[in-house]
Amino acid sequence: MRHYDITVHPESDRLARNAQLAWQIAEVAADPVAIVPDVTEMIINRVIDNASVAIASVNRHTVVSARAEALAHARPGGATLFGCGPDVRVHAEWAAWANGTAVRELDYHDTFLAAEYSHPGDNIPAILAVAQQCGRSGAELVRGIATGYEIQIDLVRAICLHKHKIDHVAHLGPSVAAGIGTLLGLPTETIYQSIQHALHVTTATRQSRKGEISSWKAYAPSHAGKMAVEAVDRAMLGETSPSPIYEGEDGVIAWMLDGKDAHYRVALPEAGEAKRAILDSYTKEHSAEYQSQALIDLAFRLGAEVKASGRSWDDVKDILIETSHHTHYVIGTGSNDPQKFDPTASRETLDHSIMYIVAVALQDGAWHHVRSYLPERAQREDTVRLWRKIHTVEDPKWTARYHADDPAVKAFGGRITIAFNDGTKLDGELAVANAHPLGATPWTRPDYIRKFRVLTEGILLPAEIERFLDVAQRLPALRADELRHLEITLPPQSLRATDKTGIFNFPA
Repeated sequence: MRHYDITVHPESDRLARNAQLAWQIAEVAADPVAIVPDVTEMIINRVIDNASVAIASVNRHTVVSARAEALAHARPGGATLFGCGPDVRVHAEWAAWANGTAVRELDYHDTFLAAEYSHPGDNIPAILAVAQQCGRSGAELVRGIATGYEIQIDLVRAICLHKHKIDHVAHLGPSVAAGIGTLLGLPTETIYQSIQHALHVTTATRQSRKGEISSWKAYAPSHAGKMAVEAVDRAMLGETSPSPIYEGEDGVIAWMLDGKDAHYRVALPEAGEAKRAILDSYTKEHSAEYQSQALIDLAFRLGAEVKASGRSWDDVKDILIETSHHTHYVIGTGSNDPQKFDPTASRETLDHSIMYIVAVALQDGAWHHVRSYLPERAQREDTVRLWRKIHTVEDPKWTARYHADDPAVKAFGGRITIAFNDGTKLDGELAVANAHPLGATPWTRPDYIRKFRVLTEGILLPAEIERFLDVAQRLPALRADELRHLEITLPPQSLRATDKTGIFNFPA
C-alpha cells in the first residue's frame, strides 16, 4: 500500500491534481490490475448475500415505494429490479435506487468498521445496474465491485465522518463512482471528476441515524449510489466538478471534517497491487447493527445458562454491557436517545438499540429478521422490564480493539454482566461474532447460500432459488447478454405495488 498525507490547501497553492486524494483514488480505479481468485470468490458471496436480504425485504413499504419510483423510469435495455424478472428494465440510476434500498432495508448485509462505519455491499447495486445498462460482462462487473470495496474500505480506515456528525455514505459516493469507472474502463481524468462530484452531492448529517430513525436510513446508501451514477454520466459527457473537493479551502475536510489544520493519512493500493480490501469486511448472521453481532451470540449463551439455572428474568437486578465507544454512544445508553427504550419505536430504531437487542436475544436464544422486531415482541411486558435494566459503558479496552489495525486484535464485541437480586452474577465476553472470519464458525460459501435459502423461503419458487444461485456462482464467466439474469423473479401477483400516488406515478 502507498500512503498519502492529506491536508487542507489554500487556493493560492494551486494543488496539483496528482497530489489530490480524488486523483489518487481515480488512479487506483483506472489501474488494470488483475482480480485475485479469493477476491472473486468473496464478491460472489456478497452478491448472493445482497440478493438474500433484498428479497427478504422486497415487499416492505420502503422498498415498494422505491420500486414504484424506479418503474416510472422504464428504459429498454436498462437495468433490472429485484423481484421483477429479466424483462422489466429501467434507467440504471433508478435501478441503483430501488435495488440499493432493498439491500439496505433490513440492515442485514456486510459491514466494515474502522475510523468510520460502512456497509461496503452498498456499492454493488449501482455498479451492477450500470453494468447491465452498458453491456458489461460478469468479469468486468467483478472488477468494478472490487474497486468499490477497495476505495470505500480504504477511506473508512482513514477518515472519520461520524465525529463531525456526517453520515457514512459520504465515503460511498466516491467509492461507487470509482467502481463504475473501473467497470467501464474510464480514463483517470473522467473518474477523478466523477469522484469529486459524487462526494460533493452525497454529504449529509447523521440525524438519519439518531432519534426517531426513519425509513431514510434504508434510502441513504441508494441515494448515494444514484448520485454517483449521475456524477459518472456527467463526467463522461465532459463536465467538471468542484475541485479539489477534499483539500480545498472551502472543501469537505475544511468545513465538514477536521478543519483547516486537518491531517489524514490514507493508504491506497500501489500501481499493480491487487485490490483485496473486500477480504477484510464481514457479513451479518443476525439482522441487526453489526456491533450487536457478537453480543447477540454472547447473549444466546448467557440466556441459556440463566434458563438452565431455573431463574426467571424478574430475578435480574441489572445488566451491564462493557463495550467500545461506538457501541456505547451510537446504539447504547451513551446515545442519550430515549427512543432506544421505547416499545413502540420503529424497527429502524430497535435495531439500533443494543439494550433491546440483548434483552430479546437473552430471552429467545434466537434472532429473526422479522419476528424479533414485531410490535407484539417489542411490547411484551417481561421484555420491557428486562430491557430497561440494561445499560452500557465504554471500556477503553474494547475501544482500542475496535480501532486496532491488526486484524487479529480488531474486535467489535464486549462483556455482559448479569446481576441478580440475590447478589450473584453471571458474566461473559466475546470479541468477535461467530460468523466473523476469526469467529467460532467463520462463514464460507455454504453459509451465504443457506442465508439466501432461509430468507427467500416462502417468497421465491424453489426453481427460481436454484436458478439464481447457479447464475450468481458463475458470475465471472457471464457474458454481457447474460448479466440481466443476475436478478430475481417473484411468482405472479406476489410482488406488492404501492397504493399511493406520487409525482412519478401520477396518472397521465
